[in-house]
Amino acid sequence: MAADPPKLKTVIAANERLQNLKNTFETKYGEPPLFYACAPGRVNLIGEHIDYCGYSVLPMAIEPSILAAVSLNNSGKITLANANPLYTDFTVSCSEDIAIDRDNPKWYYYFLCGVKGIKENFGIANLAGMSCVVEGTIPPSSGLSSSSALVCCAGLVTMEANQKSLSKVALAEICAKSERYIGTEGGGMDQSISFLAERGTAKLIEFQPLRATDVKLPDGAVFVISNCCVEMNKAASAHFNIRVVECRIATKMLAQARGLDSGRMLKLVQVQTELKASLQEMLALVDEALHPEPYSREEICKALGITPEQFSTELLSANTQQETHFKLHQRARHVYGEAARVLQFKSVCDSEPAESVQRLGDLMNQSHASCRDLYECSCPELDQLVDICLKSGSVGSRLTGAGWGGCAVSMVPDEKVESFLQAVSKAYYRPDPRRAEMEKQSLFVSKPGGGAAIFIEE
Repeated sequence: MAADPPKLKTVIAANERLQNLKNTFETKYGEPPLFYACAPGRVNLIGEHIDYCGYSVLPMAIEPSILAAVSLNNSGKITLANANPLYTDFTVSCSEDIAIDRDNPKWYYYFLCGVKGIKENFGIANLAGMSCVVEGTIPPSSGLSSSSALVCCAGLVTMEANQKSLSKVALAEICAKSERYIGTEGGGMDQSISFLAERGTAKLIEFQPLRATDVKLPDGAVFVISNCCVEMNKAASAHFNIRVVECRIATKMLAQARGLDSGRMLKLVQVQTELKASLQEMLALVDEALHPEPYSREEICKALGITPEQFSTELLSANTQQETHFKLHQRARHVYGEAARVLQFKSVCDSEPAESVQRLGDLMNQSHASCRDLYECSCPELDQLVDICLKSGSVGSRLTGAGWGGCAVSMVPDEKVESFLQAVSKAYYRPDPRRAEMEKQSLFVSKPGGGAAIFIEE
């Protein structure tokens, strides 16, 4: 795999989407773009809510993506416009510190996260002036990483506009870090697959150090994405960060229970590494050391020997300060169990047994049950959709992305794809006028796509 994002010479007129974006750009700014940048969305096949705990995940890039057209100027400003008229324009100074309003997560703040990440990484005092038009085909707040793809696209645009060079890995790490400016404490999966994806293969993404390994998906089945049509914006709600906090607290409680230095531990993987334990042994430790009843702040402070003030400043994030009770046992059980399922999924893909499709489907079903029951990140509509998918011919279906809405991913045998699509359409989308209207972009077969790239007109 090449180390840097590719720069591809492209005949713009041969690509309808690029041509339409070029036309929009020229209408807006009165000149053609200098270059284009693209960053794909992703579907996570298995490994939900475990990247920020330090564990490996198994996503693939999808065809829907964020695309930006860019020209340079001497205005001292970055002007952002969106091809979708529902999203307002925004202008920011190239020389001032870039402020991200995390209480108001508008589309352009995600773009500015990527700009800010590159600016700070290189210590650029005055960024190049840019005019941009952004266009996206990833449904927003759907669990397919529209937000992270926007951050990644912006990081790539800013690097190119300022004549800098970074590897895919460095870009992924910078964009993962800079997306936290919007307030979401993500783990880095979305940015990593956006840059490290390769057409035709899923990837096992490992952290510390960040690396991606090809995972050949079995013949005989495809992955179908279906959107439950409930939007969930991670940055606009506390659900996501509450889970991050619960895992952080569980890490310290488990470390304390085994006499480890809990003060320096933030991720559940660190406890396993320190104990040199297997994932099965960690599940046993969770059952032994953590009770299923929610923990109060007082109980946690007493166990860890910290003050309420330390609890608020060291363990909670800005949008979780109001939380009073924490389900540590359930969250830790999900993380260690899901981490084991990721490794089993890859092992089945690598060994290609005769029953591989069914075995992978079983792992996906177990993952959804854990997300629903232990991590409580599903919703009634997602559960209904997953149930319909299984009844329609899927061997395995699960929520994908943060949850609380968004998409399910289903593994469907080749010979059942058409009947599956028709059955899901009939049972989930057509009975509801709003869903029926959204069906075309909400139900589709997805194959592993390529990673982020720069396009230059040939």
